[in-house]
Amino acid sequence: MWTKKEDLKGEKIFKVKEILVKDKVLKDELNINLKIKLTNIKKQNSYLSYLNNNYGRSAYDGALKSISRFKFSKIERFHQYDPEISIDKKNIIFFDNKGSIIKFDEKSKLIWKKNIYSKSEKKLNPILFFANSSKYLVAADTIAKYYALNINTGEILWTKNNKSPFNSQIKIFKNKLYVVDDQNILNCFNLSDGKPVWKFVTEKHFIKSQKKISLVVKDNMIIFNNTLGDISAVDSETGELIWQTPTQPSSITEDAMFLKMSELIVANNSIIFSNNRNEFFSIDSGSGTINWKTNINSDLRPSFVDNFIFTVTNEGFFVVIDNDTGNLIRSTYVLKNIKKKKIKEYRPIGFVVGKNSIYLSTSNGRLLVIDILSGSTRKIMKIDNEKISSPKILGKNLFITKDNSIIKLN
Repeated sequence: MWTKKEDLKGEKIFKVKEILVKDKVLKDELNINLKIKLTNIKKQNSYLSYLNNNYGRSAYDGALKSISRFKFSKIERFHQYDPEISIDKKNIIFFDNKGSIIKFDEKSKLIWKKNIYSKSEKKLNPILFFANSSKYLVAADTIAKYYALNINTGEILWTKNNKSPFNSQIKIFKNKLYVVDDQNILNCFNLSDGKPVWKFVTEKHFIKSQKKISLVVKDNMIIFNNTLGDISAVDSETGELIWQTPTQPSSITEDAMFLKMSELIVANNSIIFSNNRNEFFSIDSGSGTINWKTNINSDLRPSFVDNFIFTVTNEGFFVVIDNDTGNLIRSTYVLKNIKKKKIKEYRPIGFVVGKNSIYLSTSNGRLLVIDILSGSTRKIMKIDNEKISSPKILGKNLFITKDNSIIKLN
């Protein structure tokens, strides 16, 4: 099912002087000669990274010399929901356009494939969201089903139906699973049988989210955003509200369909996130009070490393922020050497932090390799001609998904 490996070729880099950006957003480089040196890589608890959405810095330093693809039939509405692969030890889990779940190992060998959907349900082309533990693989989808499988064998353990479809991350914590549906309701289910435990309802809105809803787990709280930009912290056992912080004025309800928020991440005792309204927030995880707010325009998931916050703006600036103060430490324009007429094609999609580089995917199928030390773009690789997902790292490989394939780079 995998294609043969192909050699990767870089693109020509053209120098331009003028940068065209929108008003009121970051438009200048800052401290471009400042070197950002990170400390030694510490082995992170992968489960903790999953709970707090912060994958930090990995030891990956791939040569990016070859590429292979695991192909499947095209997934409809892939770009609307941006589903992600799930990683189980050294294995990859994803799905195809009929909802078949596929698990294969790091050598690309198929381990199992399972489909729970009826013929009529397959025609609806469900989009799946995953979470896993040592025994369970849990899936929730866009046709209001949620179910669990034995992660090792693919055996179906239970299936349930919800009143509303899902469009959120899933978190497994203390034998319960947490997921938000498109009515802005946080659902808590038993992991063992899928039965409801409690529901927490936030303000509903007829406009559906433009991005997948994000959840983190911190100090026995489930902290999540809704489609209106509210951040809520709920007790994981009882479902009782601990705090709620609105981040948008009430007038946003008429314009909510245009709001795109990044994923939430935990950085020490803060919740970090940003949006496409030129707002970057740090919120105290215990009280919900805003620590600081700065003008950074990005709906990409940030990353927290060595008390630095890394992000990439929607306009193409690689930004380093001090986590304690929110002060901008350095800003470098990573699209500066791209031919001027092509800049508008490069919309950042997502990034991961490797040993020495940031690996940034774009809306036109490119992968930018950005040097952390200097902030400059070292390489631009053509992976595809269409939008590709944010990269994920597994061992010595980097994985990217698109609507009809999983792409592996060494």
